[in-house]
Amino acid sequence: MKVISADRLSKSYFLKTEENQEFHALKDISFDINEAETVGIIGHNGAGKSTLLKLLSGITLPTSGEAKVVGSFSSLLEVGTGFHPDLSGRDNIFLNASILGISRKEVQVEMDNIIAFSGVEKFIDQPLRTHSSGMKLRLAFSIIAHLKTDIIALDEVLAVGDSMFQLKCMERIFDFKQQGRTIFFVSHNLSAVKKLCERTIVSVWIR
Repeated sequence: MKVISADRLSKSYFLKTEENQEFHALKDISFDINEAETVGIIGHNGAGKSTLLKLLSGITLPTSGEAKVVGSFSSLLEVGTGFHPDLSGRDNIFLNASILGISRKEVQVEMDNIIAFSGVEKFIDQPLRTHSSGMKLRLAFSIIAHLKTDIIALDEVLAVGDSMFQLKCMERIFDFKQQGRTIFFVSHNLSAVKKLCERTIVSVWIR
């Protein structure tokens, strides 16, 4: 069953230049993703990989074209997305989950597991602005790892953090696959893409 369909999906911005130049972050992208597939997205920086995930997750709207998503969707994009710097790590777990449409009751059931997996127990009640980028990523991934959604989008989850946590991430992503969840995996780590993904979308930057 198709769970994601993109039809001529495009996103453009107008750059503040004398000519008010239009920049195409994505142009006429079409593809289908089936249930339980793990699909890699690779390409140079600036080629539109993160933009594609933002469109699919509803964070931003397309300039033209259409994307249809069937099922619940969670995404780990830039570090700090869906977090508030002045709230504690614990409160940000509730905030992030609410953005994903997950109830407070569900979060409370998994709260101890989320905190333990993240490895930031000592700092969980401190404002998030005092956390490092690696700590924020640990917390964000841990939320996604414990709160069940049908589709998961991961953007460079292996780019931040120590090697032990990266290994934990890989193990949990394989768990997602065994659970039959659909996964988008954006990474410059081609070895990880090869291990995880059945097929790959290549995003090309056309100057």
